[in-house]
Amino acid sequence: MNKKYDFHTIENKWRAYWQAIDLYKTGEDPQKPNYTILDYFPYPSGEGLSVGHCRNYVPSCIAARYKRMTGYNVLHPMGWDAFGLPAENYAIAHHIHPRESTRQFAANYKRQMQLVECSYDWSREINSTDPDYYRWTQYFFLLLFNRGLAYQAISSQWWCDQCQTILANEQVEHGRCWRCDSPVSKRDLMQWHFKITAYADRLIADLDMVNWPERIKTMQRNWIGRSEGTEVVFTVQTSDVSKTSDVYEITTFTTRPDTLFGVTFLALAPEHPLVEQIVTEAQQTATSTALSASATAYTQSTRRLSEIERQSTERAKTGVFTGLYARHPFTHAPIPLWVADYVLPGYGSGAVMGVPAHDERDFAFAQTHNLRIVNVVSPDGTGPDEAVCFTGYGRLINSGPYTGMDSTAAITAITADLAAQGKGQPQVTYRLRDWLISRQRYWGAPIPIIHCQACGPVAVPEADLPVRLPEMDDFAPAGDGRSPLARVADWVNTTCPQCGGAAQRETDTMDGFACSSWYFLRFASPHEAARPFDPEAVARWLPVDTYIGGAEHAVMHLLYARFWTKVMADAGLIDFVEPFSELKNQGILHSAVDGQRMSKSKGNVVTPDEVIARHGTDALRLYVVFLGPFDADVVWDDVGIRGMTRFLERLWRLVNSGFDAKAQRGKEGKESEEFERERHRVIKRVTTDMEGYRFNTAVAALMEYLNYLHDHRDVPADQWQAAMESFAILLAPFAPFITEEVWQTVWGHKDSIHRQNWPTYDEALTTPVTVRLAVQINGKVRDHVTIPADMAEAEIRQLAVAQVQRYVDGRTPHNIILVPGRLVNIVV
Repeated sequence: MNKKYDFHTIENKWRAYWQAIDLYKTGEDPQKPNYTILDYFPYPSGEGLSVGHCRNYVPSCIAARYKRMTGYNVLHPMGWDAFGLPAENYAIAHHIHPRESTRQFAANYKRQMQLVECSYDWSREINSTDPDYYRWTQYFFLLLFNRGLAYQAISSQWWCDQCQTILANEQVEHGRCWRCDSPVSKRDLMQWHFKITAYADRLIADLDMVNWPERIKTMQRNWIGRSEGTEVVFTVQTSDVSKTSDVYEITTFTTRPDTLFGVTFLALAPEHPLVEQIVTEAQQTATSTALSASATAYTQSTRRLSEIERQSTERAKTGVFTGLYARHPFTHAPIPLWVADYVLPGYGSGAVMGVPAHDERDFAFAQTHNLRIVNVVSPDGTGPDEAVCFTGYGRLINSGPYTGMDSTAAITAITADLAAQGKGQPQVTYRLRDWLISRQRYWGAPIPIIHCQACGPVAVPEADLPVRLPEMDDFAPAGDGRSPLARVADWVNTTCPQCGGAAQRETDTMDGFACSSWYFLRFASPHEAARPFDPEAVARWLPVDTYIGGAEHAVMHLLYARFWTKVMADAGLIDFVEPFSELKNQGILHSAVDGQRMSKSKGNVVTPDEVIARHGTDALRLYVVFLGPFDADVVWDDVGIRGMTRFLERLWRLVNSGFDAKAQRGKEGKESEEFERERHRVIKRVTTDMEGYRFNTAVAALMEYLNYLHDHRDVPADQWQAAMESFAILLAPFAPFITEEVWQTVWGHKDSIHRQNWPTYDEALTTPVTVRLAVQINGKVRDHVTIPADMAEAEIRQLAVAQVQRYVDGRTPHNIILVPGRLVNIVV
């Protein structure tokens, strides 16, 4: 036996063996329960994997191995979310077709995942760019279309001239594109949308069904933004400032109608449709020309800011007065009409009734622009001495006939009176908007719609799917706002499936999130040809038991996948409404160089390839999870991994040196009994940690147990071997190579260690029989004492004092502090 641990030779040996026996093939034993562990659908970039990615893929692999050993059939697959703008931009820059570049990138990702020995069932590998896959993405588009959940409409969206496509709000930072840093602008385009808003209430309610981190649930609830309140209608009469007399109605939404008498201004979102009309009307008078010009300039500049920037609490609340006044629905008092960037067009009606005394944003705006602040609610029904912002509920003051009412009663009464006068009504609003899925780029799944002048948008017949991407040598955007597909005339021009007349294909492609909204279903039967999935296979494996990935997709992928799942359930395709029963978010691994997330552009990437070349796969896997709790952010340290290397080398030496037969002779049975108890204790501890994804503390427990085994090599040989084999099985999910080598080559077992049953423990044997306590005098350790675990406290104190009598030196203790299971501190 080689006394030196040669991980290079051992790893090459066992990789080939595991592949030959198909170790990671999905179990199909009908006598076992099924369990699905799934990672987020990764986009394979040209940068390849860093050790930061291993914070995701290694823990999921460990969990999958553990579940297999505890008696489950495990589905643990992998595939590639390879459509999208980054792949297309890379292909354009490097003069390669995206089909070829994504193939290369996916192959490299797969190579690195296999290098790290992620236990995926590669026979189920899928790729979103495969026509056999996106055929079914198009099928689901048509499912939504036929159910009235996919529609086309003109909408104002962010446009990047450099990237030649629209951007989501989250992709705009300080008026610039998040990818290329170019200035962006708003552009009105005919776009396809999915009507996710129709499922808003269910998307909120069903969060109670899943075991997800509470912060992710909160993010989704806030993103959907359901608010119950009241619509209030204000009128604007332009005869106040011009010779004509047009009356406009402005509908606002508020959750606090009890503050209606505190309205001192109205604020419109710059995108509000009435802004242009009202400002144009104001231009008819010389006195309002400057004001209208100012409002127009402000509107144009504000539209360059993202919604996230506009709602930032750190920004000053900017705005411009239009020169017009609205009328209060009850008092008819004039209320100045402003345009303000903190008002968003997508929430409520895009208009806000400004109540600075009872809303912090309104208060900041009023202070900035010197507007009136009128308190109309106070905690006790008495008015404050000065204008303050009180956002709580209380009793109304300065509110006409409603003065003296408590807020709850006033909300009901004011809402009812507004409705009776035709000036308002109860209303529910949402922050959530319909999902914009059009992309004016080549590298995406084509939208399966045909436009006919006579019939309108017509679905491509299911038998004609997939609508394949045409081959193009030049797939760069032309700068005209159209998809490159629009240039392929023989692909675009077709016939209408309904009337047979001349028609054109839709040239936009789908947002990549469409492909990832159903991929988990495909893994159940990835080779199904006639259907997107086999319903029986889905019933066995879905919903996903444990879904693992970062928190960055909380309000995108995770929300979209939930929406599609509910649509499929409503269509009778599946029998569950939530796709991921449990969600776990891993922490981020930062570089020790600059403390930042690893990125090729920052020059701080450490690859698994280089780490494995120096330290081996087992050391990398152990170190990645030992760095800290699964969900905590941690820092990679090239020095720290050496501790894992020393741990593995110590195990190797211990296995090859074995137990000490000479020292074993004459040992009493009590020591053997305690040795067995320690084995049961470590099995319980590691098992509990594995169930809770506390992999770092599980590794710590195994390191401590290895030290214990090293110091207790004097037990009977069969007991020693049982303990060592239990240790090896517990370590196997973390360090698959050294444990397999020890199991088969050193100990001579014929089957893989990874097919062994997980060790069990006897609860009765995990309870300590004796406890070793430190004995302190005035906080300084002077001795130790071993006592029965059930010894009475009075006896413990007496024994401790007797144990250190020589240090007490005749002095009388005036306090004896007992910390159960740890120490006794004698204060003299």
